Amino acid sequence: MELDYKAIGKRIKIARINADMTQEHLSDLVELSPSHMSNIETGTAKVSLTTMVRIANALSVTVDDLLCDNLVHAKVQFEQDIQQMLDGCSELEIRLVKDLIESTLNTLRRDANLREKH
Repeated sequence: MELDYKAIGKRIKIARINADMTQEHLSDLVELSPSHMSNIETGTAKVSLTTMVRIANALSVTVDDLLCDNLVHAKVQFEQDIQQMLDGCSELEIRLVKDLIESTLNTLRRDANLREKH
C-alpha cells in the first residue's frame, strides 16, 4: 500500500491553520527548513515517522489525525471532521446535510443489497 502524501500534507496544513501557526513557526518547532515543511504540506516530500510524530506533537493532534485518509479504521477521525463541519452550520444547513446523508446512505445500502443479490 502506498501512502497518500498529498492527503497527509493537507491534514498537516489544516491542523497548522487551526492552531493559528505559520508554516515557518511550525518548521522551527520541528527543526525542518521552511522549504521542506512546504514540500511536506504539498505532498511533494515524504515525511518520516519521526518527523510525523514531531509535527503532531507541535500541532497538538494525534498521528491518526494526520494519517486518517490512509487508514482503513479511522471512523473516529472522520466523525470529528464531520462534527467540525457541522459546528459552523446554520439550522437550515444542518437539516439539508441530514437529508443528504440520509439519501446517500439509502442509496449506498440499496446498491450494496443489489450487488449481493447478483
